[in-house]
Amino acid sequence: MSEQQPQRPGQYGPEPPTGYPAEYEADVVLRDGATAHLRPITPADAELLVAFYARVSEQSKYYRFFAPYPQLSDRDVARFTQVDYTDRLALIVTVGDQMIGVGRYERTGRRTAEVAFLIEDAHQGRGLGQLLLEHLSQAAREHGITRFVAEVLPDNRKMITVFTEAGYKVAREFEDGVIIVEFDIAPTDTSFGVMQAREQRSEALSIARLLTPASVAVIGASRREGTIGNALLRNLRDGFPGRLYAVNADTKADELEGVPAYATIRDVEDTVDLAVVAVPAEAVVDVVLDCAAKGVRGLVVVSSGFAEIGAEGRRRQRRLVGLARSYGMRVIGPNALGVINTAPGVTLNASLSPLMPSRGRVAFFCQSGALGVSILADMVGRGLGLSSFVSAGNRADVSGNDLMQYWYSDEATEVVLLYLESLGNPRKFSRVSRRLASRKPVIALKSGRATQGVPLGHTVRRSQLPPATVDSLFRQSGLIGVDTTGELFDVAQLMAHQPLPKGRRVGIVSNSDALTLLALDTMAACGLHVAGEPYNLSADASAADFETALTEVFADDQVHSVVVIFTPPVLSNSDEVAQVLAAAAADSDKPVVSTFLASRSVPEQLRVPGESGSAARGSIPSFLSPQYAVGALAKATQYAEWRRRADSRIPDLPGIDTAGAEDFVQEFLQRHPNGADLDDADRQRLLSFYDINVLPAFPVLSGDEAVARAADLGFEVILKATAEQWRMRPDLADIWRHIHDEDDMREAWAEMTETFGVAGDPGRAQFVVQKMAPPGVPVVISALEDVAFGPVVSFGLSGVATDLLGDRSYRMPPLTTTDAAEMVREVRAAPLLYGYRGTDPVDIAAIEDLLHRVARLTLELEEVVRLDLRSVLVHATGATVVDTTIRIAPNEKPRQDTPARRLT
Repeated sequence: MSEQQPQRPGQYGPEPPTGYPAEYEADVVLRDGATAHLRPITPADAELLVAFYARVSEQSKYYRFFAPYPQLSDRDVARFTQVDYTDRLALIVTVGDQMIGVGRYERTGRRTAEVAFLIEDAHQGRGLGQLLLEHLSQAAREHGITRFVAEVLPDNRKMITVFTEAGYKVAREFEDGVIIVEFDIAPTDTSFGVMQAREQRSEALSIARLLTPASVAVIGASRREGTIGNALLRNLRDGFPGRLYAVNADTKADELEGVPAYATIRDVEDTVDLAVVAVPAEAVVDVVLDCAAKGVRGLVVVSSGFAEIGAEGRRRQRRLVGLARSYGMRVIGPNALGVINTAPGVTLNASLSPLMPSRGRVAFFCQSGALGVSILADMVGRGLGLSSFVSAGNRADVSGNDLMQYWYSDEATEVVLLYLESLGNPRKFSRVSRRLASRKPVIALKSGRATQGVPLGHTVRRSQLPPATVDSLFRQSGLIGVDTTGELFDVAQLMAHQPLPKGRRVGIVSNSDALTLLALDTMAACGLHVAGEPYNLSADASAADFETALTEVFADDQVHSVVVIFTPPVLSNSDEVAQVLAAAAADSDKPVVSTFLASRSVPEQLRVPGESGSAARGSIPSFLSPQYAVGALAKATQYAEWRRRADSRIPDLPGIDTAGAEDFVQEFLQRHPNGADLDDADRQRLLSFYDINVLPAFPVLSGDEAVARAADLGFEVILKATAEQWRMRPDLADIWRHIHDEDDMREAWAEMTETFGVAGDPGRAQFVVQKMAPPGVPVVISALEDVAFGPVVSFGLSGVATDLLGDRSYRMPPLTTTDAAEMVREVRAAPLLYGYRGTDPVDIAAIEDLLHRVARLTLELEEVVRLDLRSVLVHATGATVVDTTIRIAPNEKPRQDTPARRLT
């Protein structure tokens, strides 16, 4: 086995067969939250297939073959296990060393294939049919198949349901007692939406199995104080109401710390839902096998000594995750701090944290164990209640994406906090976080943005994109990005207790002129606006003075949010002011933030008691200074605006020929197997499939040729140097404009060749002649296929200054209409597009249309690894593309987020 493909139970033998598509292998989550392994079949699976078929009921066999078929002949086994992986493909699903399902297609025409499935009866209803259909469809599309056909008996309702609920448009005919089902397998919005909904439900269930166990075993438990095994056992014992077991291979006692003790988990008489593992790294694999035999549903691996220590640790980590998933288990860790769930009836502290936060509405995911302890301490200090907490360590299996899927449907969670050290699958992260943010606030702190650093133990694809891309991804997905842990909790305090602002206008009530000025400065920097004049009360203002001011502010329809600053020289009337503030805010739907006695929490006087004793909604958070209060309010306001976006659809684009573009790309790669830059004719042809028209440029090798070409175009042309080294040189003019006749062209040719020369390969054009484009503002639209993020589209104005300043906006396709609009408006040079200093505004809609078309192209054509509309002149009535570069290359690493569900 290679290092990249650790051996799994039931997998192919020592070497895969010729042509075996390892990229089709996938760990998948079933409908009930358990995991399984999906892979192509091999000849070595003959015995596996025979044993599987023997367990299948006679009725299921009849549904598959339309006749009694009690057993497979040797010829059947050979035919079913020997496939070419192109025209004939079979995918099997395994759990442990058993096959539980198989799906296959066989090509019947140039674009069509027949598809069939067989699922073991004991595993029907777990969603295997839908998963196999998704993966077979994806593989078939790669081999030019666009339509599936299936024959189904009328009373085989389960299989008919697999097809009709897939989200494809299904056509059915009845012929000779058999239903003929046909459907195109190209992904549609409907089919992708069906996939996402199933993915969310199954992944949420897989996390629920980890966070809501009825029984827990600590493997590596110890009675010796100061050890990890002892800390885990005590933390669980002191709160967990379910069955708890201590497991230690060296123990001879019947109990540890008052908990029943066993030498192995196999010895435990009852079922065990969750195993918390704290044994040496080299022993973890044996523990996983024991847990699999016991039927454990999930693992929290606190043990270190995995990918964070180097190559040997990485192999050990892959082995751990591969085995666990093969036997249906999810893994948190390794090198994890653990998990906490404060839900009544669960009260689970399966972590190394001695602190058990109070019950609350905030969920937290982090990757760092050391930071996790600090974070929990900060939450307790602020009185911020917790719903659940996961510290994933090396994040080898369970990631932030999985937790977001769980919190999306978790009614106990209203606010989600993320501390991210790496993004394992940025495309899925963007998709999942966007869906969650449309329902609940998601506040995220990403470390390593400036350095692109990744902690030891995190296996991720290295992005080549600038740090600004992560910020743009957060904005596109509706995440509330913050820069410090303090800001993380500031925003969380506000989101957990107050409603969202309905606008940017803020009313201020304060008894400190100095702090009011700080608030106003911060508002101006954050884009908030003061509503009217601040209510500046005296330092010794009474509760009645505050009541009068607050009544007026809350009654003002022009006020969307309220900032209250209370710092009296003495504390004699603080309770009275608190009562007034609480009463005024209670009847309003406007969010309130305060600097109340410089407290950094929810002061007791401003707290609405919750059922569990923590602060409930309607409580008023206090911050150390008005700067922090206004900063949190600004983040909430931006998020509220994102939630209110009226138009967030992906537009329909006329004039697109996706099939033609795909055929062109494949034909180009046949001519250039290693990839190449496209010449001018090929660039224009590819872009034309997406209705992007480029002003033709004609290469010329002499002055006479330049004159002749200009005459053909009717003059009013330009002469341009094409060599890359001359572009963007501010000291050299690489374009000669306004060539009206032959004399102008000969003068231009003489001057340009004197400046740039015509040296080099005589067969390579050094200059081009091009028709003059209408004058306008030059902009650049680019797309890059990044190994981590997949396709990313950027926008900016042309020029050295914007390049030096990095004045670019970024988004990940698909783009909504709002995404494209924001891309144009968020660059700092955007005023030049809107009539800056008396110039005419340009056609913004034309820019947005080009952004959508470039995004669609790069989303659909993975082999287009680089595309630049390097010079687009935008004017009042449209946009003219005058210069492009495109590179096509084989897709060495497929994108991580596909229309087929898989754990990555």
